[in-house]
Amino acid sequence: MKFIDEVKIKVKAGDGGRGCVSFRREKFVPRGGPNGGDGGDGGDVVAVADAQLATLLDLRYQKQYRAGRGEHGRGKDQYGKKGEDRIITVPVGTVMRDAATGELLADLKATGERVVLAHGGKGGKGNAHFVSSTNRSPRHAQPGLSGEEKELDIELRLLADVGIVGLPNVGKSTLIAAISAARPKIADYPFTTLVPYLGVVSYGEGKSYVIADIPGLIEGAHRGEGLGHRFLKHVSRTSLLLHLLDASQIREEDPLAEWRVVNRELELFDTALAERQQIVVANKMDLPEGREKFRLLEKLLPPAFGPACAISAVTGEGLQELKRLMGVKLEQAKAAKDEGHVAAGL
Repeated sequence: MKFIDEVKIKVKAGDGGRGCVSFRREKFVPRGGPNGGDGGDGGDVVAVADAQLATLLDLRYQKQYRAGRGEHGRGKDQYGKKGEDRIITVPVGTVMRDAATGELLADLKATGERVVLAHGGKGGKGNAHFVSSTNRSPRHAQPGLSGEEKELDIELRLLADVGIVGLPNVGKSTLIAAISAARPKIADYPFTTLVPYLGVVSYGEGKSYVIADIPGLIEGAHRGEGLGHRFLKHVSRTSLLLHLLDASQIREEDPLAEWRVVNRELELFDTALAERQQIVVANKMDLPEGREKFRLLEKLLPPAFGPACAISAVTGEGLQELKRLMGVKLEQAKAAKDEGHVAAGL
């Protein structure tokens, strides 16, 4: 399935139906009076989050969505039927903005969550509403109002607990394949990973979390260079970052060079990402030079980001400990968040 995470669509809510001008005409009922019914309201355009969807592919090929028009009013005080709503199903984690104003219309974070994107027009009143002491037989009714019409920018942000970030070819795809059931493409050339992948990691009894593999970042990613910049938004919702390094490529003269490059790109993209809790992991301990260079990294890594973890995604060394550590960090982050809500009275 093709991964699509940005689309632009147009939505048009239904117009309201016209009110009716009608008079009661029955035998033995003189001066029956007006009995024109109201027009029905137009249908709404509604977005609903669906956990079964993982991409905005369907919206890529259908650009316009219209709700049903309200029925016109009829005689004998018959009101028009409300127009049918137009339901748009989107993946959980979808953000919708008004393309003209940039206003945030929806951020759907839970299955079944729904929001009205465009409201239907109000139906017009029939002439039965306009009777007065001075106007016993009104011959006018209201037209229905037009439904809202908007152009929307829609963006998908994956909902993951942990986001894997790092330079290309440090072993991110190999790692997520080793600790979850995700099966991304793995090869020995840059930018093998073209789209994010999600995997579920189990740790302990009945415990699990979702981890996301983000395409590799390069210097200048915040300006649009490379591929990873398009997908940095997908780690914006994560509680924890796993910063993966290739231990065999650590520079002896500056062991933190690659680590600083990625952190700098995170900060330039979004300062909140640079402040996100981070686990630094050195991969490829199965290579002879990896273990020796890892010791250099350990010595110079700032205490706020340590201690660094040493693993081999190929042989499985250190993976169980890493899975457990991520789970513990997530539990601590959730507990701190819950305490903050309690303190705030939420």
